[in-house]
Amino acid sequence: MKTALPPALAVLAASLVAGATIAPPAAASPSAATRTTTTTAPGEGLREVLLVGNNWEGTADVLEPSGTLTKIGRINVVPDKDERMLEIYLNPVKLAYFLAIRLSVGEGHDQLVDDMYSTPDGSAVVVSRPSFADVVSIDVATGKVNWRFPVSGFRSDHMAVSPDGRRVAVSASTSGTVHVLDIVTGRQTGSFRTGDKPHENVFTANGKQIWNSAIGDVNTALDAPALDWTKGDRKLTVVDADTYRTVKVIDMRERLDAFGRKDLSDAVRPVAFTPDESKLYFQVSFFNGFLEYDVAADRILRQKVLPKNPATSEDRTTWVNDSRHHGISMSPEGDKLCVAGTMDDYATVVDRETLQEGPLVTASKPYWATVSGDGKSCVVSESGADAVTAIDFATGRKVASVPVGDHPQRVRLGHVPSGWTGPAANR
Repeated sequence: MKTALPPALAVLAASLVAGATIAPPAAASPSAATRTTTTTAPGEGLREVLLVGNNWEGTADVLEPSGTLTKIGRINVVPDKDERMLEIYLNPVKLAYFLAIRLSVGEGHDQLVDDMYSTPDGSAVVVSRPSFADVVSIDVATGKVNWRFPVSGFRSDHMAVSPDGRRVAVSASTSGTVHVLDIVTGRQTGSFRTGDKPHENVFTANGKQIWNSAIGDVNTALDAPALDWTKGDRKLTVVDADTYRTVKVIDMRERLDAFGRKDLSDAVRPVAFTPDESKLYFQVSFFNGFLEYDVAADRILRQKVLPKNPATSEDRTTWVNDSRHHGISMSPEGDKLCVAGTMDDYATVVDRETLQEGPLVTASKPYWATVSGDGKSCVVSESGADAVTAIDFATGRKVASVPVGDHPQRVRLGHVPSGWTGPAANR
């Protein structure tokens, strides 16, 4: 439902879109969990699935993780929407931010689901909801909210789950903070500060570090290279995953300059580590391609410039949230990369050794890339076509495509109980 902005809040909302800052409140404690979740041994009584977050619709489609990606069921991730909306309407500052999100990053829509992961026992899906500035746990059997954690500030964003599945890190994009939560109870285990607009989070495979990229302000029209300085403090923050103390800060501006690409933005978007985590492949704002970073040597080694779609506007101010390409994943063997060419309307598989791209697979505003359950395919979300599409890593060809809900973005592997077909409320 669209809501007209009261005149008294119009100026405030406009200033928020332009990047002005209002001091955010501290994060509230989550409501107590309404039940105790019993942990199940990994794989016992569970079914692997693909979770697809339909951002503008507020649902998560649950698909077979490989092959034809057959739809299994759907979860409403905003069962408490009326309660949240009342809370927002009664708070002028929250309302201003809510509407500013709709007008800017939401492209005229509310952002009701950004990221999601399942709990270790598959009994719940934990979801970040940007427009509601929170993280919730949804019981997959009943469709009800188990717990809710309001993040600091006014918008939640990308998440990451620890290798043991026990903790989830979520970016609070307007407060420069990452919260780390117990995925079962919703209790905060720690937090850390980042640069402006924390975005992507990644746990290292051994679970010892969390890498966060702060992308700065991507919602203004000040997109000319000469105005790059207006975008804010962008950096990679690496923290100890137990103490949440900063291990190091990586300023990609310095590394890009040393590599000879002073023209590129240093706003690091989606990333992919090699299996041994010696290399990091990352996308940056406005760039149709990606870069290769040597972690130990602390320097950029190579770049890959991918083809431009002739139909793509060269007016950078028209690219959604400063993205040109947004979404990158790596095959389990580490020999192939899959890239979502968001504004160029294609996805492609790239050989990691030669950096040669394969066929350009037509896709409508692909917004994310992940790996199928069997590891054979890359799965991209086509946010412009309300579909997800699988591309074979070996051939670079499309092997499946299925319709999902309104504006799919994040796609994650997860688990539900064996035999699950959807919450009882949906049956």
